[in-house]
Amino acid sequence: MKKLIVAAMMVLGTTSAFAGDSDALKAVLKAKTYAEAEALVKQNLGQLANDAEKAKAYNKLVDLGMKAFNDQQSIQQTNQIMKKNDPVDENAMNEGAYNALMNAIECYKYDQLPNAKGKVAPKFNGNASRVWAARQQLVNAGQAAAQNNKADEVLKYWGAFLDTDSDPLFAGIDAKQKDAEKDYIGQVALFAARYAYQAKDAARCEKYCDIAMTSEKEAKDALNLKLYVMKDGLKTKADSLAYVDKLKALFDKDQTNDVILDGLNAMYSSMKMEKEQMELLDGAIAKNPKNFVALANKGMMYIQKNDADNAIKCLKQALDAKQDNVVVLVYLGACYNSKAGNLQDPNGRKVVYQEAIKVLDKAKELDPEKTQANWGYTRYQAYYGYYGPTAAETKKACLLYTSPSPRD
Repeated sequence: MKKLIVAAMMVLGTTSAFAGDSDALKAVLKAKTYAEAEALVKQNLGQLANDAEKAKAYNKLVDLGMKAFNDQQSIQQTNQIMKKNDPVDENAMNEGAYNALMNAIECYKYDQLPNAKGKVAPKFNGNASRVWAARQQLVNAGQAAAQNNKADEVLKYWGAFLDTDSDPLFAGIDAKQKDAEKDYIGQVALFAARYAYQAKDAARCEKYCDIAMTSEKEAKDALNLKLYVMKDGLKTKADSLAYVDKLKALFDKDQTNDVILDGLNAMYSSMKMEKEQMELLDGAIAKNPKNFVALANKGMMYIQKNDADNAIKCLKQALDAKQDNVVVLVYLGACYNSKAGNLQDPNGRKVVYQEAIKVLDKAKELDPEKTQANWGYTRYQAYYGYYGPTAAETKKACLLYTSPSPRD
């Protein structure tokens, strides 16, 4: 009797060990449509026997997604080759591509887990190469969504494309295929970042800005957007200090980046961190004596301290680095006016006002419509100080100051 019981238990154990797919998995594998299979996976994921079954279930979703994508892509390619105009269901193609990609990621996750014996024996390594083209389709899908003002779909498709760029699934993809993305991934990331900002998703916006910043062409715009978004969320002093720390970290990585330098300087200035501000600017000037941004900002710092002489010195050095900057020319003219107004010697005042006229006339020449900086009143002050109130030159300068459209 005992032998029969033992034998029966062995049979049961053997049946369990070598049993086929679970009923939950069989139901998924029999599904004819993606919607049906997806619903079954969601409902029965916890009932699947092990990680291997979960990988198999998600691979079924990859199969169905790829079928939808390939069917429509085949029609599209046939139209191009045969010059036909058969209808292409672009929504089905885009959704198929998206579904195939996202489920391949899930399949890979379970496929890489160790089995009951502690070994990793993946069965679906081929998914990476077969969904790669589907992933590329998401760039077109996002663009079509943008053209149709479907912001949610833009983020869905471009987001999936960007979020999976460095996924382990694609670690074995040929380097040439990966390199081909470099021509456009920065632009996609920058556009996606803008959509994320509009959706008030700051974390996602910053993430896509970081990707765009790896592209030389998009780096500057991406950094400007990232800094704007980071600053836009400041509410408390603690937020501001945290933002300063982020800027410092960015600047430490790239001390030649004038956008970060300017942003960090502005934060130090607004938070009255004078010591840190001066150290920042002096350090940048020490590394590059012709650093326009550092010199101009140092001049502005001295203006705030009512130190006209040092402001003039720094602004002149800034103009040596960038001669045609209208904003700096106007501020330099204002500093000359301030200095002249504090001199007791009439002849000394005239000499300084003359210097003011030189730089402000140049500002007028470079920017006659005052689009970059309003030089009108500052220039009028210089003429008033040098020529006096009744001189024809002063009256003409006054007309230019008050006129909305300056004319000689």
